[in-house]
This record gives sequence, structure tokens and C-alpha cells, in this order.
Amino acid sequence: MNFNITTTPLKEINADVEIVIVIDKNLKHKTVKERKLLKKAGFSGAQNEVCHLVGKRRIYIGADNLKGAAIRPAVAAAIRSLNGKKGYKTLKIATYVSHPRCSASIRAMVEGLVLGSYTFTKYKSQKVKNPVKTVEISLEGYEPHEITMETAARAVHNGEIAASATNYTRNIVNTPPDDFYPESMAKKAKKLAKKLGLGCKVLGVKELEKEKMHTLLAVARASRHEPCVIHLSHKPKNPKKVITLVGKGLTYDSGGLSLKPGDYMVTMKADKSGASAVIGIMKAIAEMNLPIEVHGFLGMVENMIGGDAYKPDDVLKAKNGKTIEVRNTDAEGRLVLADVLCYAQQEVKADYLFDFATLTGACVVGVGHYTSGVMGFNDEVKSLVKKQATIAGELVTPLDFNDYLKKTLKSEIADICNISNTRYGGAITAGQFLSEFIDEDHKEKWAHIDIAGPAFVEHIWGENPSGASGAGVRMTLRLIESLSKENTH
Repeated sequence: MNFNITTTPLKEINADVEIVIVIDKNLKHKTVKERKLLKKAGFSGAQNEVCHLVGKRRIYIGADNLKGAAIRPAVAAAIRSLNGKKGYKTLKIATYVSHPRCSASIRAMVEGLVLGSYTFTKYKSQKVKNPVKTVEISLEGYEPHEITMETAARAVHNGEIAASATNYTRNIVNTPPDDFYPESMAKKAKKLAKKLGLGCKVLGVKELEKEKMHTLLAVARASRHEPCVIHLSHKPKNPKKVITLVGKGLTYDSGGLSLKPGDYMVTMKADKSGASAVIGIMKAIAEMNLPIEVHGFLGMVENMIGGDAYKPDDVLKAKNGKTIEVRNTDAEGRLVLADVLCYAQQEVKADYLFDFATLTGACVVGVGHYTSGVMGFNDEVKSLVKKQATIAGELVTPLDFNDYLKKTLKSEIADICNISNTRYGGAITAGQFLSEFIDEDHKEKWAHIDIAGPAFVEHIWGENPSGASGAGVRMTLRLIESLSKENTH
């Protein structure tokens, strides 16, 4: 999809279709040309409500307000309505901004167009694609504004990068486990690094043994696919900050010997969403060439069953020397992250440390399909994540640690259990388990983000398709962008 910015008025731009956003159900606004037809069609202008007037070559879409959080899903719904149709190669749209000098809504609009046009049809006999190839954005505004061509171009450029990285992540997550395993991610990381100038180091079994990552290796050992840990790095000159990202990359999770029920195994290809988000973020960071040093660590493993599987009652020793009593082999992601977090902190002393994981069903039970839970010791870091998530259009809520729940992880024979002794508060106890593998230097710099809810949802919601959403990519990119704009002393 190519984006062109122009000062040419909309009526002078020739396009196959125009998207008109109706703000706050205001059908009397001057941009609404076919009020009678819209009323006959029963169109009210509610958020994400679409009305395609084919003869008039216009798609009307409702948005509650001019902010990015409303514009993004609205535009996504509008362009999604063209998926699988022909004859709509060119599209035009006006400029919608919530403040005369703020271009955030332009970026949100571009993100919505790219995200909404996404389809995953690799395994379909008949491919369904979005037909739009060119989008003409006129600086003619819904309301008067002072956005310059340069400012708009920057917003469009960043929006394209953010949304394309999200779609890149979606493709990885959506790929079935027999076609995507740890080696697949290593190949993809090497290819991306070569293309964008990222550093790339891949640790195989021998290197993992040397690094004493015994908990990760235990989870992986029943699989025919060998595990790996991938370290991608973006190192600009004189970086303003150093950030470490860690992702859980379970390319498939059967539950191990604590086998999942059959219907719970479906969609477990999505258990690699954390690592997939990290590689997507690294792609965007490199393309934007932000003045922040960013390191991405991906723990790639497949959790299967067999004669060599690790077992409940086993005691494992993590990289930092702590022993873990295994009481459930389906609580495997935290075992992988324990070692990768330790390795990441050994390799990089960061100003911020974030990990991403589809870690617990308890988080989905607690906050729903669409929201990520953020945990950690530092309220300011958690607030930073939430703030930037909101700007990016992702939903995040803090989940606070407490000492009462931490006691439920106590083991009588090892330093800690891999699950708690209560069925309640599972998202928080999982985060508290991970906290045991955060060193003193990073405790106030760390946040754990459980993306189990929004990472993979089997229906369309907002700007997200059925399946993988790319959760974590846009909010983390926004966070890193915000840090790049801070003054350094």
C-alpha cells in the first residue's frame, strides 16, 4: 500500500473510493454529502459502523471522536469492508486531527488502513486480499488545522512502519507449528538482521548448556525441534537509553506431561506471541533508526511429550542458581523466561527491561481477551507502559504484586515452585515467579507484560483481525519513541 500526501482538495482527486469519517454521529457536517441515502440505509454513525454507498464511491464510517483510539479502528473497519472485492485500487481520505497541530490522528489513520487491510490466506485455496494499492491523503481537513506537509509525512511514515511491523508479527504468530519452530525463527531473525543491519546471535543447544540454561533445555527436550535463544541488537551511536526486550517463544505448547485438554491445545501456535512481538519491535526500531540501543532476546522452544519429557516432581536449576520444583509442566513459559531473563541481564545492563509473554490463562480470566496485564516493582515503569499503550491503541492494566500471593509459590524441597498452591491470582503469581530471576540492578527497571488475552482472539475486534493481533508491538514502539525524545544530561 502506497501513501501519497497532497494539498489537492478531495473533490479534485480521482480515486475509486473515498472514506468519509462521521465524527460523533454528526451527519450534518459538511463532509457528509449523502445524508438522505445514509438515513434510508439506517446509518447512524456509531463507532465502526460502515455504510458503503457503491454508486457514490464513498464509504462512510462512524467514529466517536477525533482521537487516534477512535479513528484507528474506524478506518480499519472501513478498509476491511473492501477485502476480497475488486475495482478499488485507489482510495482517498481527508485529514482528521484532534488538535490543530497534532498529527497523532494521521498516524492512527495510516495504522488503521494498514492493519485493517491485513489478511492471512497462506493456507487458503482462494486468496482473499485487500485491493487497495494507493491511498491519497488530502491535507484538506475535517476541521481547520496547521499540519504541514513535512509533519504529515513523518506521521504517515511512522504509522506505516508501526503497522507493517504489527502485521509482520501477526504472520509469524498465525503460522502453524509444523511450519514454524525454533529454527524457523532463527532463520527469520538472521534474514531480518542482514536486511536492516541488526546484530544477531543465535545460541544453540551447546551454547545453552554452556550458559547453564537448564530450565529452558528441560522444557525443550521432548521435542524433535532443538531450542535456541536469539539475541537481536540495534546499536546506534551515542544512544540516549538502553532497553532490553525478552519474549516467550513457545512455537507450540502441548502442556507437556501435564497435557492440555484437546480443545485447549487449539491456538497454541500463538504461544510464540511474545517472541514474535519482540522481533516485530526490533524490525520497526531499525526501520525508524531510533537513537535508543535496543536488545531483543527470544527464547524459542517447543513443549511436547515423550519418553524424554521433563516431569512434575522434577527439580530444575535455573541459570541464576535457583532451584525450581516442577508441579505442572504446562507452566513452562515461565521456566523458559527465567533462563532468558537471566541471560539477557548478564549480557546487557539496561535502563529498562520488558518481557512479553502469553503467560497465563488467569490473566485472560481476570481482565478479558482484549487487555494485557503489566506487573513489576516500579509503579512509574508500569504507568509508562500503560500511557504509551493507550496512545498506541492497546489496552493495558496494572496488576499489583503482594506478599500474600508470593507465599503460595513456596516449595518444601526447592527454592520455589513453578506454580502456586492456589487457583486464584495466577497471573500475579506467575509475574512474581519471574521476579525471582530479576537481579537487583534491574528490579526497578523491569516490567512483565502478560499478553495472553489480546495476542490471539478468534474474532475481529477494533483494528484487529480474527487470529493474531500483534499485541505489544505498537505500544512498545511508542514507548521507545517517547524515550528517544527525552533530553539527556
